[in-house]
Amino acid sequence: MKRVLVFALIGLSIASCTPTQQGAGIGAASGAVIGGVVTGDVRGAAVGAAIGGVSGALIGRVAEQPGQCYYRDRYGRRYIDDCR
Repeated sequence: MKRVLVFALIGLSIASCTPTQQGAGIGAASGAVIGGVVTGDVRGAAVGAAIGGVSGALIGRVAEQPGQCYYRDRYGRRYIDDCR
């Protein structure tokens, strides 16, 4: 019963967040768990949380712009435009 309550609270706490914030939170939590399990210490969990948080934020940021893609011009500058 406690696990169900914990997962329900976690789900409700990220329900009002933007996709970038949701991605960062989920990525950080997943990265911390994976990093802690793989290395068996807190340092591995911290590194996993950092990597997961950044990765999740990047994925969530792209999700905020449906139908938009990143492109590069011939000078290497990035820009966003409608997907082809």
